[in-house]
Amino acid sequence: MEKILDRFLRYVAVDTQSDPESESQPSAAKELDLLGMLCDELNAMGVEATLDEWGYVMASIPSNCDKEIPAIGFIAHVDTAPDASGADIKPQIIPGYDGSDIALKGVDGLYLKVSDFPELLDYKGQTIITTDGTTLLGADDKAGVAEIMNAVQYIVEHPEFKHGEIKIGFTPDEEIGRGVVRFDVEKFGARYAYTMDGGAVGELEYENFNAAGATVRIQGRNIHPGYAKGKMLNAILIGMELNALLPVDQRPEYTSGYEGFFHIIGFNGTVEEATFSYIIRDHDMGLYEQKKEYMQKCVGFINEKYGEGTATVEIKHQYYNMRKEVEPHYHIVEKAKLAMEMEGIVPNIKPIRGGTDGANLSFMGLPCPNIFAGGHNFHGKMEFIPLESMEKASKVILNIISLFAEEALVS
Repeated sequence: MEKILDRFLRYVAVDTQSDPESESQPSAAKELDLLGMLCDELNAMGVEATLDEWGYVMASIPSNCDKEIPAIGFIAHVDTAPDASGADIKPQIIPGYDGSDIALKGVDGLYLKVSDFPELLDYKGQTIITTDGTTLLGADDKAGVAEIMNAVQYIVEHPEFKHGEIKIGFTPDEEIGRGVVRFDVEKFGARYAYTMDGGAVGELEYENFNAAGATVRIQGRNIHPGYAKGKMLNAILIGMELNALLPVDQRPEYTSGYEGFFHIIGFNGTVEEATFSYIIRDHDMGLYEQKKEYMQKCVGFINEKYGEGTATVEIKHQYYNMRKEVEPHYHIVEKAKLAMEMEGIVPNIKPIRGGTDGANLSFMGLPCPNIFAGGHNFHGKMEFIPLESMEKASKVILNIISLFAEEALVS
C-alpha cells in the first residue's frame, strides 16, 4: 500500500492553480493533469471511475453488505489558490519536529517562526511538511485528495471491511468559487457527503460564509500633469478614496468567528482607469446583504462627487451558508464527530471562515459538512501540514463509513 506521504508528494508536484480570469471549465487545462491521474489510479485499483468534460472525477465502490445503507460520498478539490504560485513546489519534510523555527530554504532568511505560528508547538515530535518559501504547498486541498485515495486503497485491499456504497468525487476550481457549478449530484449518487477540506485536526464544520465577489471600475480623466489643475480625475486616487469608505474594522485582519469582512484582493490601474477587486463575506444573511448594499452606496457616493459613471461595481454571488441545508440532517455531523472521537480526536465544531464545495452541494440537494484535512496557513508560502494529521483524517473517513454500515447492520 502506497504511503500517504508519498501520495501527497506526488500530487503537489502537479501544478493545478485555477484561473479566476478564465471563463472555461475547468478554468485551467493543467487541472486536468491531476484529475486524469486520479481517474487512472482509481481504475487501476479496480474502482470504476470517470472524468467528464467539465473536469469532475466520479467513482463508486459497491456495497459489500446485504443491508440497505445510505450511499456516502467523500469529495476534495484538486486546484490550488491563485494567491501564490503552485508551480515547481519543493516540499520540505521535517521528521521529529523539535519545536524550533523552521528555515524555508528557498528564500534566504525566511523562517516559519513559532512566535508567529505558535500552533507549530502542537506538533512537536511529528513529521511536518512545509514549503521552501517560494510557493504555496497545496495541502489545500491535495491533502484531502490524498486522504480519500488512501482510504480507498485500504478498502480495496481489505475486503473484510464492511461498508455501504461509497462515492468519490474530485473537483476543479473550488478556489475561485466555481468548483461544483456543473457537478451532477444525481449522477454522483450519494445521499450524504463530506468534503475533506478543513484545517487543523478536529475541525468539523457545517456553517460557512455567504460569499460574493465585487469588481469596482473607476473611470478617470488623464491630463498632462503640468496642466491638470481642476481637470484631472485620477482613477487610482478615486479608487483609494472609495476603499477608504469601507469600515477598517471589517477587514479580515480584524475579524474572527462569525464576523464578516470586505477584503480587497487585487488592483490594476492608471490615472485614466483602475480596477479594484474585492470579496465580501458574512455568515449572517442579513449582514451579508447589508455589505453588498453598502458597497453600492460607496459607488453612489463617488458618482455624486465626481460625476455619474465615474465608478461602477459588479457584484457576483458565489455561495451561501450551508447550515440551513445541513442542520435538518444533523446525524451526519454527529457521525463525523463520533468518527473523530474513535481516533482520540477532540472535535472542534465551528463556522468555516471561508467556503467549500460542500456549501453549494448542500444547496443542490447533497448535505455536505466539511472535515479537517490537517493543514495550516493555506494559500501562501507559510503553509504546512503534519503527516500525522493526514493519517488521522484518512482514518476518520474509514470510521464514518463503518458507522453508517454498523447502524444498518444492527437495525
